[in-house]
Amino acid sequence: MEMGEELLIAFDSTQQALRAEMLLEYAEMEIDIFPTPKEITAGCAMSIQFFRNDLAGVREIIAGQNVEIRGIFGRNEEGNGYIEIHE
Repeated sequence: MEMGEELLIAFDSTQQALRAEMLLEYAEMEIDIFPTPKEITAGCAMSIQFFRNDLAGVREIIAGQNVEIRGIFGRNEEGNGYIEIHE
């Protein structure tokens, strides 16, 4: 089942990553824990991967619960790296 492009949330602390994981799972978002790619400079080795069509819901939960994130990233056009998305 195609759910759309995968995005990553990167964090500066493991505590915030675990908190986000709990909140997103509670909201029944489809997420995966993913090692933070080395080209994304973040203080935490784990990121959360989710589908772009859940972006609005993910942003709402993160903002509503004051989860501190480094940013939300998507693949660049070449598919060989990541760029922060601001949409």
